[in-house]
Amino acid sequence: MEQDIPRWLRLDPQSAVPPFEQVKQAVLAAAASGKAAVGTRLPPVRGLATHLGIAANTVARAYRELEQAGVVETRGRAGTVITAGGDEARRRVAAAADDFAAVVRSSGLSERDAVAVVQAALRRA
Repeated sequence: MEQDIPRWLRLDPQSAVPPFEQVKQAVLAAAASGKAAVGTRLPPVRGLATHLGIAANTVARAYRELEQAGVVETRGRAGTVITAGGDEARRRVAAAADDFAAVVRSSGLSERDAVAVVQAALRRA
């Protein structure tokens, strides 16, 4: 099973970021950087959950949110794979982030406070 889990798909047990969000962010980062190319199959939910020592529902939530964002597609028995659709989603998010950063800079808000605002917004979404 160990060889089936990519090195980039790990959790930081000391992080304040919830495990489902860490899984989601790891997949997003790997897809954006090319570490996980279009068509890359992600580990099965149960296998990844067991490997990471978290509940299967936690991994399923991350995969579900990634699918809603168009970054992955679940293909039944063929598993969950990285899709090209995530490129557009990432472009939209990057553009929104640029706009947000400009507002943060012009308002004098600290980076730490800006990140806290985004995290709160994501939790509400």
